[in-house]
Amino acid sequence: MPVEMSDARFEELVGDALDRIPPKLAAALDNVVVLVEDRNPEEPDLLGLYEGIALTERDSTYAGALPDAIFIYRGALLDMCASEAEVIDEVRITVVHEIAHHFGIDDERLHELGWA
Repeated sequence: MPVEMSDARFEELVGDALDRIPPKLAAALDNVVVLVEDRNPEEPDLLGLYEGIALTERDSTYAGALPDAIFIYRGALLDMCASEAEVIDEVRITVVHEIAHHFGIDDERLHELGWA
């Protein structure tokens, strides 16, 4: 059964996950925003999504670009979890996973590292 949680509490968990990013890594985040949405309209079971140009792919044509976006999908995460403790873990994993994409780390490498 999905976990029920207020929007405010879920956003607090996303903020907590972001706060746990090591300071040197957090300082390296560049032109990226983290947004909470209920679901991805094209893939309703998707937990998170990075949209943008990874730091490893940026060149001189990047100047003036809109911020990259990391989407964390509340509905999908709550549906897959059976407790608030699970939600906390899955939010943390999803936030780290999507931030890794911002740094140019692909899914294959994330799986190798245990952040699938």
